[in-house]
Amino acid sequence: MPAEPTRRAALASLALAGSATGAETRPTPGASWDTTSPEAAGYRAAALEALRPRIQALPTTSVMLVAGGREVWRYGDPAEVSYLASARKSILSMLYGRYVADGTIDLDRTLESLGLDDVRGLLPIERQARIRDLLTARSGVYHPAGSPGGDESGVPARGSHPPGSHFLYNNWDFNVAGTVFEQLTGRSVFDTLAQDLAGPLGMQDFDRARQRMLGFPTQSRHLAYHLFLSGRDMARLGLLMARGGAWGGRQLVPAAWVAESTRNHVPAAQLSGPYLNGPLGYGYYWWVPEGRGPDGAGSFMANGNYGQFILVLPAIDTVIVHRRAVSDAFAVGRNLGTDTSNPSRVTATQFLALAEAMLAARA
Repeated sequence: MPAEPTRRAALASLALAGSATGAETRPTPGASWDTTSPEAAGYRAAALEALRPRIQALPTTSVMLVAGGREVWRYGDPAEVSYLASARKSILSMLYGRYVADGTIDLDRTLESLGLDDVRGLLPIERQARIRDLLTARSGVYHPAGSPGGDESGVPARGSHPPGSHFLYNNWDFNVAGTVFEQLTGRSVFDTLAQDLAGPLGMQDFDRARQRMLGFPTQSRHLAYHLFLSGRDMARLGLLMARGGAWGGRQLVPAAWVAESTRNHVPAAQLSGPYLNGPLGYGYYWWVPEGRGPDGAGSFMANGNYGQFILVLPAIDTVIVHRRAVSDAFAVGRNLGTDTSNPSRVTATQFLALAEAMLAARA
């Protein structure tokens, strides 16, 4: 696909402007979340409470509804820290924003220009993949990934699709995006999360030591940057994105990057495998609900295996976080290939239906 210098220049210009002007004055949580009653937030408490039996029938461990920067309703314990699975990818996308804006990361750089390679080597055509192709899971690189969790059914032959032309939910792309970030910024993903987001957002449960690289180094040099966060800290990340990257008068993620990264770059009709023609398109590591009503206008979602979701609804200043917690021992074992068990899960379709029921409780 052709480079996009005009759009890239406009993005950088707008992002830098957003960094200077993004003053967010709506309520944000301090050391802890402020709470409000459902009625004060425009919800019918009885309608929300009526959802508890429905949630109890799922393996859900917690749900948190945030509206107007305050906690409105919860199920379970949103303070429980657990594995994010693929929801980690949306957070990496957030980290990219600042460094795209200041020119540290040029999305049109190729793997060849970065000198990136892997255990089995990359083909000449694969080396032409750009960073933006990694961010939309369209690299065209079908080298084995260094961690499980991608779509491993029907993987195309190596070299069969030019970069930028075919979507495959491929952990190779996601993991290499972490390598690229660290190579170009000179900072680890985990340290950047701690310093650029966890600290300024006042995350209550973030533990830098708990975050870890996991995977199979004999299969790929590029391992997975796995995150372990609480539901209430995930809600802070979601609220930051709902507010266009602004938090308490500071622009932590450039506003233009929030808009660009959550745009529907790959509509559902252009996805592949189990995602083809589903309810979600794809941005830069954010899933984008399609065909939603006014409340869902501009919405986007982080989506992790087993039921780790952050649904962001900027049109109504609302965030819904859903967790299906799994143990650290299972998460580590899964990513080292020593635990092949299959815990029960909440699917994206089930979560979106639950979210719609929650939104239907609005007065």
